Amino acid sequence: MYVWARLARMALTTKSRGRFEMGDKGRLAFRCLPTDIDINYHLNNARYMMLADVGRIDLFLRAGLIASARRNGWAPMLGGLQIVFVREIRLWRRFEVVSTIETWEGTQVIGRHEFVLVNGETAAVILTTAGIYDRRRRRFVQIEELFAALGYNASPRAPTEAERAFMASHVGLRANAKSGDGREVSS
Repeated sequence: MYVWARLARMALTTKSRGRFEMGDKGRLAFRCLPTDIDINYHLNNARYMMLADVGRIDLFLRAGLIASARRNGWAPMLGGLQIVFVREIRLWRRFEVVSTIETWEGTQVIGRHEFVLVNGETAAVILTTAGIYDRRRRRFVQIEELFAALGYNASPRAPTEAERAFMASHVGLRANAKSGDGREVSS
C-alpha cells in the first residue's frame, strides 16, 4: 500500500513550507509505523523509496513543477536510484527525509534523499536520476528549458566523481535492459 495519508498531509501543508529555491533542502518529518515495518521490526526497504517519493513530490509542488508539467504536457520521471543503508529505523522512531536537488546535466537531474534520525545520524541515503518527459514532442526536456519555465536562474555545479559513476552505471544498466544482456530468466 502506498503512503497516501503521508502524501496527502505533505500536499496539504506545502504552502506552509514556502517556495522551493535551488540549494534549499526539503524536510519532512515521519515516524516509523507498524504499516512500515518488515519482519525485523524496522523500516521496510520499499518504504524508503516511497518516502523519498513524498520528499521529491514536495520539491516538485513547491517549485511549481507539477503545475508547469500539466500546462506543458510534461511528466516527471524517475530514471533510477541507488540506496545505501547505514542504520536501521526501528518501529516508532522519528526521522526526517531531507530532499535536495544536487546538480543536473543535459536532461538528467541528480536528487538526494537522506533519512536522518532525531539524534542527527544518517540512516540511509538515496541518490536518484530523473528527467522531465515532454509527451507532446516525445523527448526529454533539457533542464535549462525546465528551469526557464519555472522562473529559475541557476547553474549546475559539476557532478562529483560519485555522481558521475552513478549516472554512468545507470546508463549502462539501462542499455543492458533495453537490448537484453543475453541472460534468460528461468521460472
